Amino acid sequence: MARALLSSAVIVSVLAVVTGPTTAYSAPAPHKPHPAAAGVYYVAPDGNDSAAGTKDSPWASIAHAQTVAEPGNTVYVRGGTYDYTHATTTCTSRTARVDAVTLDKSGTAGSPIRYWAYPGEVPVLDFTGMTDDCRIKGVDVTGSWIHLKGLEITGVPQNNTLNHESWGVWNSGSDNTYEQLDIHHIMGPGLFIQGGGGNLVLDTDSHDNYDPNSSSGAGTNADGFGAHIPANNPGNVFRACRAWNNSDDGFDLINALSSVTIESSWAWSSGYVPGTATRSGDGNGFKAGGYGGTYVTGGVKHTVRRSVAFGNRAAGFYANHHTVANDFFNNTSFANHPDFNMLGVSPTGEATGLGNLRNNVAYGGTPTSNMTGTDADHNTWDLGTPLSDGQFQSVAATGWDAPRRPDGSLPDLPYLRPTTQSDLIDQGTPVGLPYKGRAPDLGAFEVS
Repeated sequence: MARALLSSAVIVSVLAVVTGPTTAYSAPAPHKPHPAAAGVYYVAPDGNDSAAGTKDSPWASIAHAQTVAEPGNTVYVRGGTYDYTHATTTCTSRTARVDAVTLDKSGTAGSPIRYWAYPGEVPVLDFTGMTDDCRIKGVDVTGSWIHLKGLEITGVPQNNTLNHESWGVWNSGSDNTYEQLDIHHIMGPGLFIQGGGGNLVLDTDSHDNYDPNSSSGAGTNADGFGAHIPANNPGNVFRACRAWNNSDDGFDLINALSSVTIESSWAWSSGYVPGTATRSGDGNGFKAGGYGGTYVTGGVKHTVRRSVAFGNRAAGFYANHHTVANDFFNNTSFANHPDFNMLGVSPTGEATGLGNLRNNVAYGGTPTSNMTGTDADHNTWDLGTPLSDGQFQSVAATGWDAPRRPDGSLPDLPYLRPTTQSDLIDQGTPVGLPYKGRAPDLGAFEVS
């Protein structure tokens, strides 16, 4: 589904009780057009790369804009559809990787290069028509200090059956920001962090991704979001993101050797061919790590907090044979099987439970599995909290894909939020996240 993603203000203040004050982040300036001036350029579907690049005489392509843009510059991308039919290079083999849009020019700290949707408009980068017979990256960001905002990205195909997946957005640079992107119908992961540190994925949706031609089997690699980053690349954060109707997992951190934080994010309906009840892929909401099912040295701790998983075919929150205990704080898992699966692996290669779990809610599915060995306290299953539909304002499974607020933040919905009389209120323990009342509430939502 294509939706306009409007401008964003700072979510740190708007969603303070949701996100917590941990990873440092300075929000971008309000999303308003700069006056016509040097360093402000425009791209439009009916533009011309030989034009001046002004609002009245825009360029035709982001590729051309990049050749001109310098640190601190803003490129406004006007609404409409930008059709891509071929990559920037030819396929050297049927398993090679090619790009349709390559962003390899970097900004600097405090002066990123911005590629922003023009306010009130939705630029659609449509890669459906690409015919390259190899692996395709829709937008390949190899530079650093780049800020993409308000773009819709769709249709990256798999044009043979020799590869696992293609990608909507591929990142290997550092200190980039991906804000208010709507990524969908990709034959592979929507947004994938392959390398680099300090990247922020903010207020972004990735949905309806399905890889029918994957060499490992149809539907086995199309995650909403993935971060499989090497060591020494800290600081990657997914904040206030949504993943739904993806044939594999919502969020996947397998093989990540640098810590990743996922916060205030939602994942649902993973593990099905989009729009059907046909089983496909792994089907976890949040797959928080793992290294192929074996023990490896150098494993790192990931953090998943203030997040919601529901209606996924497999686990809501899954350790996935991870080698260290991840932090799972103040999450809500509803109608998953199981809600929390803490399957880890010990240095001897044996299965064990691994995870630090606090203030979590498990309801409506199989609550837990592989908990022996975990550090779990002040969760609904530890406390024996009485759970019923009446503890929540709503347990509806529809409507979670509602339009975001005008500033790009998550919609204000009643779903799985405790009522003011709920037994979930003030039953948690402090974990460094803000709360109201005498103690934190259980689950992802703090009731004021």
